[in-house]
Amino acid sequence: MEEREISQAVISRLPRYFRYLGELKDEGIERVSSQELSSIMQVTASQIRQDLNNFGGFGQQGYGYNVEFLYEEIGRILGLDRKHNLIIIGAGNLGQALVNYVNFERRGFLFRGIFDNNPMLYGKKIRGIEVQPMMNMERFVQDNNIDIAVLTIPKNEAAGVAEELIRYGIKGIWNFAHVDLQVPEGVQVENVHLSDSLMKLSYNISRFQNEK
Repeated sequence: MEEREISQAVISRLPRYFRYLGELKDEGIERVSSQELSSIMQVTASQIRQDLNNFGGFGQQGYGYNVEFLYEEIGRILGLDRKHNLIIIGAGNLGQALVNYVNFERRGFLFRGIFDNNPMLYGKKIRGIEVQPMMNMERFVQDNNIDIAVLTIPKNEAAGVAEELIRYGIKGIWNFAHVDLQVPEGVQVENVHLSDSLMKLSYNISRFQNEK
């Protein structure tokens, strides 16, 4: 049976469900209604039910959702029930900040290698991981079962590096370069533009001030 296509809008909300359910779980809350989730997430209760119904029936009428069960199920849907091995290309400030962010490890995202084309950085250790020249990437990816590459490099280098990584067998690219990468079928890319969120905030501030 062909698997139903889930919209990216639904998928983009799953990490938020996971995060909020984790907070409820840590507080010892055992069950939650879609209405209660709605007030936390600023999404309608109807939307929450529709989103979760894409993946099966997790709730019970008159009872709501079992917090721990739903948390674990969404984690499984997000692929967090297994470890992901990552490398990062670009050992500048952003790359170092990502490697140093411990919450990635708690979610099962493990940085295994760091690569850069600046010889001055070779041998430098970031959280115990040594920066290597990019010529070592192919062997490292294949020897360490790397499935995700993180790009924190200039935009004019990103497409070429991505092509190399795909040839080496990388199946997922988390791209912070200021360019939207196009990748072949079978490879997943998440293009992240940090300034987009800031511009959205700027818009909302401006709109609020104009309405006063």
